[in-house]
Amino acid sequence: MNATALPLAQRPWWPWAKRGAATIFLLAVAALLVRQARTIDWNEVLDAIADLPMATVLAAAAVAACSHAVYSCYDLLGRHLTRHTLGTGTVMGVTFISYAFNLNLGSMVGGIAFRFRLYSRLGLKADDITRIVGFSLLTNWSGYLLAAGVAFLFWPPSLPPDWKLDSGGLRVVGAVALALSASYVLFCAWAHERRWNIRGHRIEPPSVRMALLQLTLSCLNWSLVGAVVWVLLQNRVGYPHVLAVLLTSAMATLIVRVPGGLGVLETVFVALLAYRVPQGQLLAALLAYRGIYYLFPLLIAAVAYAVTELRARKLRTGASKPSQKRYV
Repeated sequence: MNATALPLAQRPWWPWAKRGAATIFLLAVAALLVRQARTIDWNEVLDAIADLPMATVLAAAAVAACSHAVYSCYDLLGRHLTRHTLGTGTVMGVTFISYAFNLNLGSMVGGIAFRFRLYSRLGLKADDITRIVGFSLLTNWSGYLLAAGVAFLFWPPSLPPDWKLDSGGLRVVGAVALALSASYVLFCAWAHERRWNIRGHRIEPPSVRMALLQLTLSCLNWSLVGAVVWVLLQNRVGYPHVLAVLLTSAMATLIVRVPGGLGVLETVFVALLAYRVPQGQLLAALLAYRGIYYLFPLLIAAVAYAVTELRARKLRTGASKPSQKRYV
C-alpha cells in the first residue's frame, strides 16, 4: 500500500507530530500563565482581600463558587445535544478548567483550545467538540442578552457625558437585546427538527425547552457574577445598578478584546460608580473580585489540568505495555 494512502493515525510521523503539538501547547500555556502572573500585583490583591471583613470575603467566595458551578453545567447541555457518554463530573470538570483559563487568558486559549485538548483526550470527535463549544458560546451570550436587556431597560447606569452612548441609548440597547433573546426562542420553536449543513457542519437548532434552559442557566450565571461584586461593595450600591455596570463592562471587554478584561472592567466601574463609592474602596472591591473570581479559580484549574495530564499520560503508558509484550 502506498504510504500516502495510509490513514493519518497510521503514518509513521503522526505520533511524533502529536507529541510535538502537545509539547508546544503545554509550553504556550505555561508561558501565558507566567506572563499573566507577572502582570498582577499579588500583594495588592491580597491586601485588598485582607482589608475586607471575613464574612464578606466568604460570602463573595460562596457566590463565586455557585457561578462557576452554574457555568460548568453549560457543557452538560452540549452533552445532551451531541449524545456523548462522558460522565457528569468529567464534563463539569472540563468546563470549569476551560472557564477559569478563559477568564484569565481569553476565549481562544480557555474556551476553545482547552476544550479541544481535554475532550479529544477523553475520546470525543472533533465534530462533537465543535458543536459543544459553539453551543456553550451560544448559551453564554444568549443569557447575556436577556440579563443585559432587563438591566439596561429598567436600571441603566448613568454614563459619563463624554461617552457616545447615554442612558437613553442604553435603554434602546436593552430593548434590542431583549428582542434578540426572544427571537432566539421563537427561532428554536420554528426551526426545531430542521437540519442544515453549512460547509460540512451540521446545524441542529435546539428545542424551545432547551433554549429556555440555556437562557435560564446563563442569565443566572451573569446574575451571580454581578452578585459577587455587589457583595464585595458591601451594599454601597444597589444590586441592579451593580449588575448593569458589570454587564456594561462585559460589553466593553468584548469590544476591546483584552484577555481577562484587564483594566477594562476597572475603568468602566470607576467611570460609572466613582461618584457613589470612594475610588479607593471601589478599586479594593474590584481587586478582591478579580482575586476571588478570576485568580483563585485559575490556580485550582491549573492544578486540576496538571493532574489530568498526568493521569492521561499514565493511562497511555499502561495501555501501550500489553501491545509491546505481544511484539517481544
